[in-house]
Amino acid sequence: MTVTVVRIGNIEVGEFPLLLAPMEDVSDPPFRAVCKEKGADLMYTEFISAEGLIRDADKSVQKLDIYDYERPIGIQIFGDKIESMREAASIAEEANPEIIDINYGCPVKKVACKGAGAGILLDLPKMQKMTEEIVKRVDKPVTVKTRLGWDDQTIKIDEVAKRLQDVGIQALTIHGRTRKQMYKGTADWSYIAEVKNLPDIHIPIFGNGDIDSPEKALEYKNKYGVDGIMIGRAAIGYPWIFDEIKYFMKTGEYLPAPSLSERVDITKRHLEFSISWKGEKLGIFEMRRHYTNYFRGIPNFKPFRMRLVENDNPDDVRLVLDEILQVFGQMEMV
Repeated sequence: MTVTVVRIGNIEVGEFPLLLAPMEDVSDPPFRAVCKEKGADLMYTEFISAEGLIRDADKSVQKLDIYDYERPIGIQIFGDKIESMREAASIAEEANPEIIDINYGCPVKKVACKGAGAGILLDLPKMQKMTEEIVKRVDKPVTVKTRLGWDDQTIKIDEVAKRLQDVGIQALTIHGRTRKQMYKGTADWSYIAEVKNLPDIHIPIFGNGDIDSPEKALEYKNKYGVDGIMIGRAAIGYPWIFDEIKYFMKTGEYLPAPSLSERVDITKRHLEFSISWKGEKLGIFEMRRHYTNYFRGIPNFKPFRMRLVENDNPDDVRLVLDEILQVFGQMEMV
């Protein structure tokens, strides 16, 4: 039996790759580290402002940090000015990722209403030109993440895919919602399948939106025929989802849910990565957004969460994590 490996340019990403979505204030190196450990095949950085990179803004530049254990990895950029995006792509390439990704999907008002992110879906010629200029500027494979359209009346994702492929992108990820939907409602993957089935589309097409279980991942793989799946919110606090999907696709069976001991262990590892990357003070602060998700389902957990988020000393945080294991260790995780 011939095994077909998905390639983005010359980068092999597996038979049916599972991608970690770029999520602002989430997909930083510490979070990516634990997702990689738990089976993510390809990951993207948080989206990075083109203008911020050009101005050498600290927050934007720090987002370029990537590590060998993350590879292959893509750096994602966004902006509304073609020249700025060209320059930003060159700066991103210097960080030596495997892939340069363009964000044409962010629905947030401060981005989209300025013509960046999903806002460019209202100007397809500009989208095509901007993409073409970035492809010409860099040597790395260029990929794009986008949405179905601005709203239900402007869904032209077939045309978008053809235009972007024509100017040289090497893969396309489609979130099955419009900009108007934001993250509400249900992602419509039928449009994604239409793109995948276009006879003149030959680049990998990845689907994104609402994948939150192994059975749904397998169902969507079979039903919509995509080359891989990008996972976002379902991985927050639950990086095990990547390995669980792979195991289910291979065997039809479920991996056991992570024990409380495993949850505490991955939380500690995430914390250590965070401190190592941003220093003790900021590393502890930025870790606070993750505790609720890692321990979701534990009744009467609020007092422990409060102690975790109010503590500034890493040793004290570790002690609280150990205490959580002692107090709740015999409880079956939900």
